[in-house]
Amino acid sequence: MSFSSDVKNELVKNELQKNCCKKSMLYGMALFSKSFSFNGVVFQSENENAAFIFRQMLVEQLALNCRIKVSPSGRNYSIEIKSPEKCNKIMTYFGHSKGDANLKINFSNFDCAECYNSFLAGVFLACGTVSSPEKDYHLEFSVSYLNLSKSLVTLINELELEPKQTNRKGYNIIYFKDSEAIEDCLYIMGASSSMFEMMNIKIVKDIRNSANRRANCETANIEKTVKAAMPQIEAIIKIKKEKGFDSLSEPLREMAEMRLENPELSLSELAEMFNPPLSRSGANHRLGRLMKIAKEL
Repeated sequence: MSFSSDVKNELVKNELQKNCCKKSMLYGMALFSKSFSFNGVVFQSENENAAFIFRQMLVEQLALNCRIKVSPSGRNYSIEIKSPEKCNKIMTYFGHSKGDANLKINFSNFDCAECYNSFLAGVFLACGTVSSPEKDYHLEFSVSYLNLSKSLVTLINELELEPKQTNRKGYNIIYFKDSEAIEDCLYIMGASSSMFEMMNIKIVKDIRNSANRRANCETANIEKTVKAAMPQIEAIIKIKKEKGFDSLSEPLREMAEMRLENPELSLSELAEMFNPPLSRSGANHRLGRLMKIAKEL
């Protein structure tokens, strides 16, 4: 199974708590599907779980029962809605009218900040792919319509990400090549486990390519250390996203930044990075406070 499939499987398993966020995710999947118009809504994917969640959300949000079609090769799953009545119900539900000159995102569908994240997750399920970090750093959205792609760039910019754009075989490609930007995008969409897997792979790659940096450390020990640090990093990222580091005291802010920059270091090594150096228990105490703050958010 590919890394891209793993990401999509993680996204469909997320349990969204708010109805507005569920609507936003369905909107992202529908709007960026193969076809989204009053003449037909067609969702197509190589991921069976993505097709299943699309059908399930249509039932929950719009009371529309649809059948999943499987291609002869068994590699593609599609849901085709051709009924004018059903198409009209979907289009009007998301605030689109027959008089719209160009297809673009209707931002009035988003009721809270998390709706943007859920919507982007839906877009990725419909038209997104990401390369295995073992081979390359590349995440992209492939969009058929120019104005719709511009609208997506606007939304992504509002999430404080800056994608690049190109055109490939008539499709408008919105993409990231920077590993940190891809990690941020995965986190925003709700694929935190995939983000940590990517971070872990990247760290191991860096270590393998920088023998002088960690000459005496075996890869297995590094992976073990990184795995142990992941709950701390997840807590720090949550604080950064929801409150910002300016909300922290100077000692905690310094610890948060130091841990993010050095996820491969053990607790003792991390403590020695400070000036003056901290004790191991002192470093552990600060990290514990950060995790407590994140838990209370």
